[in-house]
Amino acid sequence: MCARNDESAGKRRSTRVRRGCSWLKPTLVQAAWSAIRVKNGYLQAQFHRLRTRRGAKKAILAVAASMLTSIWYMLRNNVPWHDLGSTYLDRADVHRTATRLVHSLEQIGYAVQIMTAPIATP
Repeated sequence: MCARNDESAGKRRSTRVRRGCSWLKPTLVQAAWSAIRVKNGYLQAQFHRLRTRRGAKKAILAVAASMLTSIWYMLRNNVPWHDLGSTYLDRADVHRTATRLVHSLEQIGYAVQIMTAPIATP
């Protein structure tokens, strides 16, 4: 379920996914299509982030690979599934998220001035 990393002298070549198991990959991809339909889920957020840059088919394979990694971890450590939520990646690096959103607004013609919000006290 992993893509090849074929790069030499700064040139990237085809990164087709290896064949793998004839029943595992289609099953995981089908499960991934179902998993991205969960509202406000981590896998849905991952799919939408990757789809904009790489396309839907590569994004769904990445989600399937993430699911396989999660399944292995859950079986190894005997722990239940814990969804991180759709805002997990945004919360992980607030500064990067703010910079990305400001850049997006500036690209469509808005002038943006960043100010920190006052902390509300009860």
